[in-house]
Amino acid sequence: MSISKFFHLTEYKTKVSTEVFAGVTIFFAMAYILAVNPAVLGDAGMPVGAVYLATVIATVVGCLLLGLFANVPLAQSASLGLNTFFAYSVVSYLGFTWQEALSMVFICGILSLVITMTKLRTYLISSIPKILRTAIGCGIGLFIAYLGFKNVNFIEMSGGAPAVNWAGLASDPVLWLFLIGLVVTIILAVLKVKGAFLISIIATTLIGLIPVFGVTSIDTSISITEAFTQLPETLGVVFTSASIPSLFADPTRIPFIILTILLFAFLDLFNTIGTIIGAGRETNLFSDEEIAAMKTGKRFRTRTERALIADAAATTVGAVVGTSNITTFVESAAGIGAGGRTGLTAVVTALCFAACILLVPFATVVPGAATAPVLILVGIMMLKPITELEWHKPEVAIPCFFSAIFMAFCYNITDGIAAGFLTYTLIKICKREIKEVHPSVWVVTALFVAYGILCALFAGG
Repeated sequence: MSISKFFHLTEYKTKVSTEVFAGVTIFFAMAYILAVNPAVLGDAGMPVGAVYLATVIATVVGCLLLGLFANVPLAQSASLGLNTFFAYSVVSYLGFTWQEALSMVFICGILSLVITMTKLRTYLISSIPKILRTAIGCGIGLFIAYLGFKNVNFIEMSGGAPAVNWAGLASDPVLWLFLIGLVVTIILAVLKVKGAFLISIIATTLIGLIPVFGVTSIDTSISITEAFTQLPETLGVVFTSASIPSLFADPTRIPFIILTILLFAFLDLFNTIGTIIGAGRETNLFSDEEIAAMKTGKRFRTRTERALIADAAATTVGAVVGTSNITTFVESAAGIGAGGRTGLTAVVTALCFAACILLVPFATVVPGAATAPVLILVGIMMLKPITELEWHKPEVAIPCFFSAIFMAFCYNITDGIAAGFLTYTLIKICKREIKEVHPSVWVVTALFVAYGILCALFAGG
């Protein structure tokens, strides 16, 4: 069978050259994740070289599934929101080991597969109010942006409150390199330069080599051989005693574990659905019939539905090789805008990422000052849906405010989501609109109440 027939190029009114260009466009738009993901998961104690290879492998597998199975011009890789949840909430805040956190991602992947292939998917999609979904996404954006400032110590704790590190500007070259990188990133983003984030990371890393900065250190480089030597540390660790058996060894942690897995699944599902529907509507890629079928749960095997299955499968594969949740990237819209209409676009993106195995030495010398500006800009872009909320209504503004702001103020995604659910439920009770609250929202709210009680008990000794 020819490439044209396999991907139905004629049916979707496209050609090979257009699909190849679109695939390369997506690659340059999202290649920054290869530098950012190892940096974030490295903060959780994971071996950076292994995470880099795991990210490449999971991305390649995910894109191939989207291309060959779903036949959609989308691409997926490690979620920049869920990897921060993994590293800073699950590992740093809740105290799970990274091996245990990976096992939760694995269980999440299996759970996502089940709910995607059954009518339970529809139940979950309709259960979480739009205002909470939007607030959670925007809150994660604020968290990621704050993380970018904090990782380079541009914002530090002074007198018990966050403040700009003015003293550091007088002596720390890292801060000046960060500011240069931030300016470069903003300029490239505003000018809509293709591959802006990747170009910014490369430029800032190279500037860091200049002696006056001396921030980029070749000594931190990890060779390809060393990276493959590290890979066994993460590959298949979810099947060892350090993961799932260890995760459930302590019964007192069960409520935290259940809640965390559910949060992984919810965030993953809604992130993917939002990206797919958003890209489809903006580019007319998916028909109204496909989107409606996905929302109503009809057993109609559309490209959209297969894309959701591919996304869940990629998360499972990612956990096995050693990375956090894999989700569909909004940067896929860049490829769609370049003319991509079929899975051939995704296959080309997969091949580009496969070639990046050879770039381990470069990716592992990228300093935090080069990735922090990208975190900030991505965080800003995640705030876009906030304009859809009716802020003049207290019942909308209050839970959204608490959900979004608590994530940044508390430096914890879980606390932000909990604040949103609890205030939303409280408002519905006060307004005597209890019947409007979906049963699953009550369940999640109850879990968050239990989570708060347990946190208070453990904190109190």
